[in-house]
Amino acid sequence: MTLKDRIVSREAKVAVVGLGYVGLPLAVRIAEVGLRTHGIDVNAARVGRINEGVSDIGDVDSADLAPHVSAGTLSAHTDFSVISEVDAVIICVPTPLSKTRDPDISFIVKATESISPFIRKGQLFVLESTTYPGFTREVLGPTLEQASGLTAGVDFEVAFSPERIDPGNERFGVRNTTKIVGAMTEGGGEAVQALYETFIDTVKVVSSPDAAEMVKLLENTFRAVNIGLVNELAVMCHKLGLNTWEVIDAAATKPFGFMPFYPGPGLGGHCIPIDPLYLSWKLRSLNYQARFIELADSINTGMPTYVVRLVQDALNDAGKATRGSKVLVLGVAYKNDIDDYRESPAIDVIDLLAAKGADVDFYDPYVPKYVEAGTEHEGIADLSELESYDAVVIATQHKAFDYGEIVERAQLVVDTRNATRDIQTNRDKIRLL
Repeated sequence: MTLKDRIVSREAKVAVVGLGYVGLPLAVRIAEVGLRTHGIDVNAARVGRINEGVSDIGDVDSADLAPHVSAGTLSAHTDFSVISEVDAVIICVPTPLSKTRDPDISFIVKATESISPFIRKGQLFVLESTTYPGFTREVLGPTLEQASGLTAGVDFEVAFSPERIDPGNERFGVRNTTKIVGAMTEGGGEAVQALYETFIDTVKVVSSPDAAEMVKLLENTFRAVNIGLVNELAVMCHKLGLNTWEVIDAAATKPFGFMPFYPGPGLGGHCIPIDPLYLSWKLRSLNYQARFIELADSINTGMPTYVVRLVQDALNDAGKATRGSKVLVLGVAYKNDIDDYRESPAIDVIDLLAAKGADVDFYDPYVPKYVEAGTEHEGIADLSELESYDAVVIATQHKAFDYGEIVERAQLVVDTRNATRDIQTNRDKIRLL
């Protein structure tokens, strides 16, 4: 029986390497359709919780996880030897940037090294972690070959399928978000298409892993560049004495040729601030400068500094110096109504305000504490002393916040998300981005 046949007949077993924001929702979805699923993660505590039916990922409810664990269709492991028992391996490990903002592929390398001793003929390996165009074909495939002594495209198949997870999105999840797949061979393409079609509604096959890698980078470069545009628009509108949000909302009434993007204190999350720089880095190696990407990155990474400048100006207008002022930052998560603070610009705002001498606290009902550079930072427990702060900065637009009450009680509000748009009273307290 071929690999494709085993997948179509639902006899195939699948391993998902990395059980974080991407891997765990994927593993649960695969188990839902009846494929025996093995999750692998180096975090022993996380593995233990999963095997108890407990999820620490916001997009996966424990009530959805536990039945699959109890039924034996989903189990978690720290031991990679289970790779030898499966037909398909999907790799979902992080690919952050290094301190020099170059691609950090160390997690993929470590995962590959752990997988390699257990590779056997007839398996399919799919990378979902974001990389630069050419990585799957030039690095992952040859690395698996070297370690196993087998040949990619002959003894085993290799493909790339970009993850499209949007934490907190209640409309689009794993099942109903179209999946892009690209393999090194025609047979690999058929196998990876058959695999994903068992648990995802729509699968689109592209010609190669390189094309699939480029699709992912285009998606997030599109967003990063357009957000960079409206972030610069916010700066320009401020200088011109215009309301940025009014201008964008008015432009959005055009029924063609315009798509609204909105400014903020910077970019956060696991994709948009990072992925375009993978493409920029790759093009630099080919002696080409990706100017739109690098300009957008410069604007977006400068937004926390711009927000701090707005806070300083607002305090100065109130006759107060930044040094010694009490400032409360509302929201640490990188987007509303989730607990994910990866690459969150709110943390940069906190650090920059503290560097200016402000006494900074934060409050986030989803992120009571966060860890940065190995140091744990704990937020305040509630907003009972809101009036005591010289300035309140809205960095994340959580629905849980009562913005009317915040504006009424606060001395000064710097709103980076237009969260106070519907507040009619005390507008003189509000400074918009």
